[in-house]
Amino acid sequence: MTSTAASSPPSSNHGNPDSMSQATLEAALDALPIGLSPAQSAAAAARVTGVAIRQPKAVVEHTARLWWKQVKTVVGMSETAPDRGDRRFTDEWFSDNPVYKRLAQSYLNWNRQVYALLDDLELDEKSRERARFVLGLITETVAPTNTLLGNPAALKKFVKTRGASLRHGLRHMAYDVRNNGGMPSMVDTRPFALGDTVAATTGGVVFRNDVLELIQYTPQTETVRERPVVFVPPQINKYYILDLAPERSLVEHAVRAGQQVFMVSWRNPDREMRDWDMDTYLSALLEAFAAVTDITGSEDLNMVGVCAGGITAAALLGHLAAIDTPLIKSATFLVTVLDWSVVSTVGTFISRPVVAAAIQKSQRDGVLSGQDLARLFAWMRPNDLVWNYWVNNYLLGNNPSAFDVLSWNVDSTNLPAGLHADFMHMAADNAMTIPGAVEALGTPVDLGDVKVDNYVVGAINDHITPWQGCYQTTQLLGGRSTFVLSNAGHIVAMVNPPGSKKSSFHVNTKIKDQTPEQWKAGATVQDGTWWDHWITWLETRSGEDVAAPSELGNDGHPMILPAPGTYVRA
Repeated sequence: MTSTAASSPPSSNHGNPDSMSQATLEAALDALPIGLSPAQSAAAAARVTGVAIRQPKAVVEHTARLWWKQVKTVVGMSETAPDRGDRRFTDEWFSDNPVYKRLAQSYLNWNRQVYALLDDLELDEKSRERARFVLGLITETVAPTNTLLGNPAALKKFVKTRGASLRHGLRHMAYDVRNNGGMPSMVDTRPFALGDTVAATTGGVVFRNDVLELIQYTPQTETVRERPVVFVPPQINKYYILDLAPERSLVEHAVRAGQQVFMVSWRNPDREMRDWDMDTYLSALLEAFAAVTDITGSEDLNMVGVCAGGITAAALLGHLAAIDTPLIKSATFLVTVLDWSVVSTVGTFISRPVVAAAIQKSQRDGVLSGQDLARLFAWMRPNDLVWNYWVNNYLLGNNPSAFDVLSWNVDSTNLPAGLHADFMHMAADNAMTIPGAVEALGTPVDLGDVKVDNYVVGAINDHITPWQGCYQTTQLLGGRSTFVLSNAGHIVAMVNPPGSKKSSFHVNTKIKDQTPEQWKAGATVQDGTWWDHWITWLETRSGEDVAAPSELGNDGHPMILPAPGTYVRA
């Protein structure tokens, strides 16, 4: 989810190989929205070093193994090969040329032995994951393929084009320094226009307040289900990942299935809105939901919370349970973590000092900027989201490709300081798992009191919200739970249209008092997308068929303007 569009000054380290590792580390740590300071980073490094010193046997063993592997590499007896799917070493020179073959094997030997040593050290899980993150920044940065001489494909192209590829690359780099905070551009966004090629499902804005616009989508069936479904997207990035493009839109899929679909489009806050907190968002949601029930005539609705929007949806459910108001018939949570006890890359950086520093920074700035979030998520997968584009754009001199998901990803939004602080406290204290530890609109939140049916989606390759953490939502809520595990990652799990031969998902109806691993061990795999499975689940909770409305809104809430509205454009 995030943007590399940026206006920060260019880094003086670009193009200087000797300083690349340090620059990369500093850039990533400085971008962390949880505010990991240099002192805290040094403390983490010192902790790992101290553990290594106290365990010399492990260090000696791994050092010896590395030297033996390197000796075998030098004499041509090594069988080290790139992992399947590692596209960095696919050029034929890495298998046929003795110099490049040894270069790749030597790097891979060292890389793998570093992580093997880390796995063998007796560290707590948080320290291990934090060290793994920092090591990943270093080991991926120094890969030979990130240099012209160490990348055969780039070198061949340089020769073939008589240096033109590198000149193009330097031009791309200069552009990114000026316009993208020194980060390699991921995508050509020019083909993607809001309301035309993305966020294109027909509808209209039927309600607006300071915090959100409410979109109602035009029915595409003669009859619709009487109970509407309302999407609550994350406050991080724009809503239209759920309405990405024709035939790749969950919104469109639900509309075609006869659902009355509404979407919240959050306003992108600036520093003047620094005080917007969770209660601000919940109050705005309740106003929007009142408009939905007024327009549709339904007394209640089905709600879909996505990622950070799922946290907001859970807080609202807790509030409604506390005041005994049955406004929500069912709740769906997409790639949402409410229980932060599950180890994750993001979670490893959350501690009370780190959270305090992060909150102080966002309070000072008024917002947590979307650019910072974009960098964080990019550096969490440096090979895929940084160095891949470094090679393509700068070494090969190619233009970045056009891709709708990445175009959405760079269309970032800010988080107001108030909401950022609420999210940080929830994560640091794991507060949503403790009855009464979170207050929403003046009432205590106890998710065990939330008795609505719920449908929870995790993604098996999710690097942001690990599926085991998503699964825990089923153990927190008091209602009947259904959990499905998509075979995709965080984003592709949401953009998962029918027709892909690669799509599948795990299902298992045995869920109560099951650990994630127990649930998965008993699950079966179904081909296709979880979208259809969810639509079937939703239909049984959507009431009777009624005639589709002939126009959007009603007298009390007439259509203000066509979808996708104005807030999504800011």
